[in-house]
Amino acid sequence: MKIFQQSTEFDYSWEEVSTSNWRKYGAWNEKCQHVIAVDTLSRKIDPDTGILRTERLISCKQSAPKWVNSILGGQDTSLVYETSYVDLASQKVTMCSMNITWNDLLSVRETCVYQPSTKSPSNKTLFTQRAEITAFCGGWQKIKNSIEQFTIERFQQNATKGREGFEMVLEMSRKVFAEQREMMRLKEDSKILREANAITTGATI
Repeated sequence: MKIFQQSTEFDYSWEEVSTSNWRKYGAWNEKCQHVIAVDTLSRKIDPDTGILRTERLISCKQSAPKWVNSILGGQDTSLVYETSYVDLASQKVTMCSMNITWNDLLSVRETCVYQPSTKSPSNKTLFTQRAEITAFCGGWQKIKNSIEQFTIERFQQNATKGREGFEMVLEMSRKVFAEQREMMRLKEDSKILREANAITTGATI
């Protein structure tokens, strides 16, 4: 088994990150074109803890060397099962995922956590990622090591793209939400002006 892990910080509040997380694979993210579809299987809130639990199926198109494809069956589309937990009380988002495709030959279990940064909890969010990768190749230790190493290297490449892509989503989300707040403020100001004008003129609204 090989392990990939990293931690980084986003210059956005936990509220912004946890909200934008649902848009991570959308049109705003130009770095996730390998994601073909995201299907929500279930979503419910635990009445006792208030934790939102969501199950999703993520379809991805992955490119791999021919020798890897030949071992794993030649498929270029893979399915990933994801379970996430949003805990508002502790301000923590936990996302656990595992591969469905090729799971009899390769196990990839990933856990990602978003929570407020200890340095600046109101303005920054700490992101931690850990993936455990295990290839099942019987006595072919050399092939097993090669597949695990290839997967680790792919995780490292995707980690950089993932951060860049999510930064795009966060930036766009902040811009859109700011525009929406400004529109609401203008509408409210307009309503107040209409009411004030109606009182002055004695008209009815």
